Amino acid sequence: MLAAYAMLTVATGVAAWHKYQVLQAPPLPAQPDGSEVLPLLNADIWFGNLRGWWSGATLVSVLVFSVWMSRMRDLAELVWPEGQRRSRGWLFFGWVVPIADLFVLKMFVNDLWAASRPALRRKRGHPLLTFWWLSVLAAGVTGADALSALKHAHTAGQTSQALQQVMESNLLYVCAAALSAAVVWQLSGMLKQAVRVAPAS
Repeated sequence: MLAAYAMLTVATGVAAWHKYQVLQAPPLPAQPDGSEVLPLLNADIWFGNLRGWWSGATLVSVLVFSVWMSRMRDLAELVWPEGQRRSRGWLFFGWVVPIADLFVLKMFVNDLWAASRPALRRKRGHPLLTFWWLSVLAAGVTGADALSALKHAHTAGQTSQALQQVMESNLLYVCAAALSAAVVWQLSGMLKQAVRVAPAS
């Protein structure tokens, strides 16, 4: 899912780059049939369609990631139930509650990570989790700024600048997707291993 999301993000970035190039090109001479506007119209259609698909994929990715965290919570409660500081409700509210969305989900994953470690070496947090969460926050902020800039762009220059922001935010989204995949892969393996060895400990 994360790989597909990253590829769709790249495709959206390419569409943004193409539209940016069309906007920067010298205007074509006016034609009786109005065909001089077709390059920009086509670029706008491709970008708009891909942006719509990307928005839907973002929502689906968040839902899938939340389901994965819920399943990991099931494993963590078998190993270290007292170490799980947040209720499952925060798997939803952690995305939408202002201010809480900056740290609650990271705390949730920190607790899962600690549960996956041997009892004598339990420690909340890890550099991988820190880089992952910072990339998620940075992508979210820059993506929101880019969307706002696009909505308020009324000239070719403003649209070009907004498209640059879109391309920059897409790079951060790809980085966040890659780090998310690393977190999912490593934490899944560690928690499953912790559950396997728990009865013998």
